[in-house]
Amino acid sequence: MPRSVCVHPDHRSTVALSLGRKGFLTQSILAGHLEIALSTVNNFCRGIKVSVAKFEEICDALELDPRVIVQPQEKTEAVSNSSATGEPSLDHFFAYDPFWVGREALTLELTTKLDGACRLMLITGMAGVGKTALAERLSVDLQGSTNQLLRENFDDQEKSTDLASFAARLLENCGQVITPEDRTDPQLLTRRLVLHLQQTPYLILIDSLEQILKGDEKDGWSEFKDNGFVAFFKAVLASDTFQSRFILTSQELPSQIVKIGSRYQNFWHCQSLVGLSEAEQQALFIKTGLSPESAPELLRIGKAYEGHPLALRIIIGEIGSHPFYGNIAAYWQRYGQEIEAVEKAIAEAAEGHTMGADDKWQLDRFTRALRRNVQQRLEQTFERLRQDAKYAYILLCESSVYRCPVPDDWWLSHLEDWQRSQVEQLTALEILCDRYLVEEITEGAQVMLKQHNLIRSVSLAHLKQLTFDA
Repeated sequence: MPRSVCVHPDHRSTVALSLGRKGFLTQSILAGHLEIALSTVNNFCRGIKVSVAKFEEICDALELDPRVIVQPQEKTEAVSNSSATGEPSLDHFFAYDPFWVGREALTLELTTKLDGACRLMLITGMAGVGKTALAERLSVDLQGSTNQLLRENFDDQEKSTDLASFAARLLENCGQVITPEDRTDPQLLTRRLVLHLQQTPYLILIDSLEQILKGDEKDGWSEFKDNGFVAFFKAVLASDTFQSRFILTSQELPSQIVKIGSRYQNFWHCQSLVGLSEAEQQALFIKTGLSPESAPELLRIGKAYEGHPLALRIIIGEIGSHPFYGNIAAYWQRYGQEIEAVEKAIAEAAEGHTMGADDKWQLDRFTRALRRNVQQRLEQTFERLRQDAKYAYILLCESSVYRCPVPDDWWLSHLEDWQRSQVEQLTALEILCDRYLVEEITEGAQVMLKQHNLIRSVSLAHLKQLTFDA
């Protein structure tokens, strides 16, 4: 009998689904539950050999048959089981969330649109707000009627992001033959791809569209680096008939799609996402095995993060793993002061102390997991902004001094010190709005501006490093 075994590649998706179904939000939670090394659980999930004893222990926790998942799954059985259960394959869904809560009405609304005339749906919002998770949820709901899924992730740095390469990849994934000569003719590839998608129903999920956009500080727009995408999406919307559907996610509003879409309003839709409501936060805590009723600190955490899904999931995972193992009071004892610092600043703002340049917020980085999963993504957002639109970046940094919503002219006044004209000031603000780095709130008859608490945490850190050389 072998001393070590591994999960067969055919069953790795089964393992991933079992984690969620059994209530283990992350691999670290499962490792903590079993009191075994995280590396062992990670190897198990990746199909790397672990000891027979640990293999059986993990299988028992996930209610998996160890004799089954070490063996290859016959294709005929896979097709039969999939048909019998009616469940779509989740192999390509890297952000699929088994603990999905809330947004039921929104999901139904968007699914109905895509089942109808909408050919192109754009989901926008700040980093980590749940764009990809929503897109994948819609994909699962839609695969019953459009069961051929294509996936593109522009966050993958190893892939070429020009239109010709994009079109060639999709065509090949559709089973089409692409010759070396074809790859040199983007217009031909565009026509072939549009024609094929017109005639055959596919669901195409395109993630991180912002990676193929470039900022224009003069006009304040984000446009495609390769104009071939403009022609492609125009052809998608302008076609007389079109059987396929696109779901795009982006941290930036692509101005050219918005312009094209204005002519074909029935065929496209833009949906902006915000954080989870308080009720949705409560549902998330309960679904992951935590009790907000007995631990009000959870709701204080949710409020400080304004319902940011990624940050809350990271924190939930930390509470459930070593060394806390679900002890919310112990987690609060160690990190509660970070939340209290935010609460204190907001309370002082309500009393009229709106300025807080010396606030030391660290919502994005007070634990290693937050630094790795939240801070890193937000820093990428800030770096793109700094490279694309210098004065929008400066405006974001300098406006972080405000603890609460303030009139827009308070923000714009900061660029006067940089000798920017009124037009340039407004353009910088528009860039921040189009990148979902500023929130507009109506108070009475006045529109006020604020930064999300997570964004402000990063902005304050960048403000301290800002010089007049920028």
